[in-house]
Amino acid sequence: MENQYYTLMEKQDFFQIIENKYGELAVFIDARDNEPYEPILEFDGKSTALLKRDVRRSIILDGIDQETCNVLAESEVVMIVELQGEVVIRVYAVPVENVEEIIFNGRRVRADELFRAKSKEELLKSFGAIKVWSSGTDK
Repeated sequence: MENQYYTLMEKQDFFQIIENKYGELAVFIDARDNEPYEPILEFDGKSTALLKRDVRRSIILDGIDQETCNVLAESEVVMIVELQGEVVIRVYAVPVENVEEIIFNGRRVRADELFRAKSKEELLKSFGAIKVWSSGTDK
C-alpha cells in the first residue's frame, strides 16, 4: 500500500456554475472516485476557487466568469454536483470561504478525471436554474 504524503491538485478544465431563482449556486464538475470528506471551497474573489474535496485531493476551478464571481463572493454555501457525462453521481453542500489568496500546496496534475443516477437535465430542472455560466477553458 502506497502512502500519500501530499495533496493531489487537479485542474478542472471545464465546469459550469448555475444560479437558481433563490440566488443559490451549484457547481458542476467531473465526478471523482471517492466520497468527499469535510469539503470546503476557497474563493479568492477574482477568478479562481479551490475545492478542497478531502485531505488528499483538491480541485482547481480557474477562469470563473466575472458575473459569477460577484455572486460567489456573497455565497456562504454552494452545491457541488459531480457528473460522469450527463449522469449525476453525487451532490453535496460545501461552505464557501473567501480568502485573500489561494495557496496551492500539493502536486498539480491535469484533471479531466472521471462516478446514482439522475440526469444533469433533471437536476437543473429540480434545482430551478435561471442562469448557467460556463467557465474555465475549452482547450
